[in-house]
Amino acid sequence: MADPTATADPVALAKELVAVDSVSRVSSAPVCDVVERFMERHGFEIERLTYRDDAGVRKDSVIGKKGRGAGGLAFYSHVDTVPGDGWSTDPHSPSVRDDRLIGLGSCDMKGPLAATLCATAALRYDRLDRAVYVAATADEEISGAGARQIDRESALYNAELPRCGVIAEPTRLVPVYAHKGGARVIVTAHGRAAHTSTDRGVSANLLIAPFLAEVAELAGTFRTDESFWNRDFDPPTIGFNMVFTDFGTRPNVSAPKAVCTVAFRPMPGDRTPDVIEMVSERARAHGLQVEARAGTPFRVDADAEVVRVALAASGAERPRTVPYGTDAHAFKERVQLVVMGPGDIAQAHTDGEWIEVAQLRRAVDVYRRMVQEVCQG
Repeated sequence: MADPTATADPVALAKELVAVDSVSRVSSAPVCDVVERFMERHGFEIERLTYRDDAGVRKDSVIGKKGRGAGGLAFYSHVDTVPGDGWSTDPHSPSVRDDRLIGLGSCDMKGPLAATLCATAALRYDRLDRAVYVAATADEEISGAGARQIDRESALYNAELPRCGVIAEPTRLVPVYAHKGGARVIVTAHGRAAHTSTDRGVSANLLIAPFLAEVAELAGTFRTDESFWNRDFDPPTIGFNMVFTDFGTRPNVSAPKAVCTVAFRPMPGDRTPDVIEMVSERARAHGLQVEARAGTPFRVDADAEVVRVALAASGAERPRTVPYGTDAHAFKERVQLVVMGPGDIAQAHTDGEWIEVAQLRRAVDVYRRMVQEVCQG
């Protein structure tokens, strides 16, 4: 067995993680095997949780612990990635060029996960006054179910709950104290399929069309009416969007079903209930089926303890906000969180995704300083 206190290389570990296909539609078990083997080599207590997603695919998450005592520090990352279908090269063949680690998930967020693991790998139990956790969760990109399962079901995690936590999403190691959430209003029209030559069908597309026109008008309202804004964010708007499908119905068939998904990004203290009701009311007025759900945004006081610790460890001048979401929704009610990780979100979900090697190595030092402040002394 390797020395559990040995120094680990975040670049080598990130490459090993990137080489495993963990797109959200496939099982996360193989990539969690890599995480678990690393934790075993470096002396973590380990718990693995499993569930089946809506398609029946096995999904795993792993959480590791070092030390004893509640009130410590946790690092949270996800193991799944978006698809790499548009890549011009093999997305799972990582390479390092010009101080960049290139590969699917290198930035979002296998590189940050590797940094959290390497920052905690050499910790010794006898030098920790409070426990340190590292979590690797499934399905952040599509549902957040892995994070919620750890928060609800992990005996290891819940036995000695941490006081502070770091969501290690890429922020160029600048602490983030607030981010937007995600909301959906799914509107469905049901028609009757028939060949158009018979004129006996009912097109779901035509049934939903008046609603689509009204939503297009609402989009302008949400973009220009400042009562729907939050100027703490850039951009301050809710990112209102609409997508539509009739499931590939051919032009000579009346569509039996059409679905419009309205999506936007809730912000702390904004008018999310009003947005949902305005869209839903218009759908109901046309006799359409409506389903709504909203993922809450995240916010902690900009002067909270975890933010101050992150600022001191990173050397950043001030915290900021970001317009994207994270797994913070699952942990924020019981743990004081900050979002802070290596890499730039602009590189996430792109062909040729990359993360700076220098950022990865710096993140290890930043996270170690946070552990020293929260869990040692």
